[in-house]
Amino acid sequence: MISYKPLLCSAFLLCMINFSSKAQTSDTAAADIQPQVDNNQVKFGAALRPLRQIAGAPLSFYTYFWEFGDGGYSFEKEPVHVYKDTGDYEIRLFATNNYDDGKKPNTRPRRVRVNNRSMLAVNKTPAFFTGDGSLEIKSNQMPKPGEDMVLLIGYRNKSNNTSLSGSVMLLYNEKQFSQNCFDLSEARSYHQEKPVSLESMLAWQPGTEMIEVGTTENNSLFPVASANNAPAADRRQLLQQIKQEMDGFRKHNIWRINNVQKGEEQFMFVTINTLPEMIRDTNAVVTISGLFIPDDPSMDMEKFNLEMQVVASHDPNRMLLKNKKLNYRFTRKNKENTYKVQFQNTGKGPAKKVAITITIPGLLNTASLEVVSMKPACTWCKTAGENQSCIDTIVTKDSIQFVFNNIYLPGTQQDGITDPDSTKGYIKYRIRFGKKMHKVPFQCRAAIVFDKNEPVYTNRSTGSFKKGISPGIILGFGAQPGSAAAGIAAQQYSLGFTVSEYAAYKKYFQWELFLRSDRSFEQFTARRQGGDTTINGTVYKVQYHDSYEKIKVANIELVPLEFRYNLASFAAAGAGALLSAEISRNTTRYIRSQLFNPNGNGTFTVEGETGKQNESFAKIRGALFADAQVGKVRTGPAIGVRFLQYFNPSYQTIMLYASWKF
Repeated sequence: MISYKPLLCSAFLLCMINFSSKAQTSDTAAADIQPQVDNNQVKFGAALRPLRQIAGAPLSFYTYFWEFGDGGYSFEKEPVHVYKDTGDYEIRLFATNNYDDGKKPNTRPRRVRVNNRSMLAVNKTPAFFTGDGSLEIKSNQMPKPGEDMVLLIGYRNKSNNTSLSGSVMLLYNEKQFSQNCFDLSEARSYHQEKPVSLESMLAWQPGTEMIEVGTTENNSLFPVASANNAPAADRRQLLQQIKQEMDGFRKHNIWRINNVQKGEEQFMFVTINTLPEMIRDTNAVVTISGLFIPDDPSMDMEKFNLEMQVVASHDPNRMLLKNKKLNYRFTRKNKENTYKVQFQNTGKGPAKKVAITITIPGLLNTASLEVVSMKPACTWCKTAGENQSCIDTIVTKDSIQFVFNNIYLPGTQQDGITDPDSTKGYIKYRIRFGKKMHKVPFQCRAAIVFDKNEPVYTNRSTGSFKKGISPGIILGFGAQPGSAAAGIAAQQYSLGFTVSEYAAYKKYFQWELFLRSDRSFEQFTARRQGGDTTINGTVYKVQYHDSYEKIKVANIELVPLEFRYNLASFAAAGAGALLSAEISRNTTRYIRSQLFNPNGNGTFTVEGETGKQNESFAKIRGALFADAQVGKVRTGPAIGVRFLQYFNPSYQTIMLYASWKF
């Protein structure tokens, strides 16, 4: 009888391997763009891999950013675009997987041919500019290490000039981070924008000649006033502003724009790679800056900052803290911390009420709350009329709640919604430190409730203090309890220098270096009885000869590592190991003799030096120690007592000391 079990097992294993291979392929597969061409009108759609829901998170979904290859774009899932001219167009789709634990679909361009024109090219362009400026930048997603993303750079002519020319500068890779975060992969322009060098851009500035100066990369040029045609003071100020803005970044790119007509809006598409080695702190906020530098000297330079939070997964609801790394030495209680909570309605219908509850750590003072801005913009409920859109705040000691009432916030899955920005909102506020500002990390987290749905929790936004370096000095006096060990001074004086973390809150490590001077001491070496000696021709009977040594020692002592713990702001304890070396040991040998008077009446004493010896680094010994300290132990003056157990030879020392940390 034939057994089918081995065959069934083999078939099952093959199926599992095949399924695993397909799953892996689909997870990394590119978006399959599926256009439907009707003359010069094209409807776009795409086949994407199935989403993999993150357990416990809101329902996963894709967000879309389409490039139509002619300067147009859309955030819709299935947009319709009408092309102005016939020809070939390269289409790109950048899809972002939200609340999904898989990889983002790759972007693979798809070429579309338009052969005929049958209708007028009238497209509904999403509202791009949210402010009054000439330049803004948007991104299709937050930066995630190892993923590419798109920057949409929009500029416009809002001046009274019929035509506007100038330059757009993109600044990235902030110097405040030790590693680069981005690498510009490709820039796609459709209005004859041309990449130019810094020198070429400055050459367009009127009334300037170039001088060579040092910049962030190599040497470059900056203009100064020429002898015959000096620029106006405001123009020189503009050039100085450009240099100051560049000083905060490692890299830049510049494009020349020409003849932008009055009221016209134009766009560039820049693909940047988020480098795998970029900062991976999901509390970090990185900034990409854009500068619009007009040729017209009567116009001011404009700056736009795009602030983005580094993410481990894509989540439209997040909390950001600007300048999360603080210098404790220079941070005062009136220091303002700026937070921003971003939220997005991902539902199928509009939200009329959004409640944001934020947990506040004890370091922050909720009474100092100041609202900076919000979206949607609302009046305060205490002054609002009945059924008017308004915002209310509920402040307790450890929480703040912002409640948007009677608003209309569309959902991303709602019919007719084409602009994802219309589904987003935020609250930006400032808050100061409280009276007890300890040097510990502090976290905030928001719970967001849309109408009566379950709360959506944001990331934990963590602020912290830089460790900093605190130098210090120590003056100490040490003594051996009981009888002094042989060859060791009974008392010592020490001058020490310390290096530790600045104002550590609890536990920290400390490094110490001491110069120790031992009080000179005398030690007996031998005695010889009887004998005769001649002094100035006279013979004397010797009762005894005593041999002595006078010793003076200087030491250098190193504490390579000491663990310390601040029990409170006024008390601390520590323990560590010490290495001691005698940098000099000066020994003077002499004899002290007791002689009989020649007449036999009584005795007298004479003393004489017999030799000297100088040694350097002749002895090295180790020690273990523990101490206790009271005073301003974090920074400032303090006193302490330290018990040291030396080895080679074995003896103990108790040192009383005074210290001051700066």
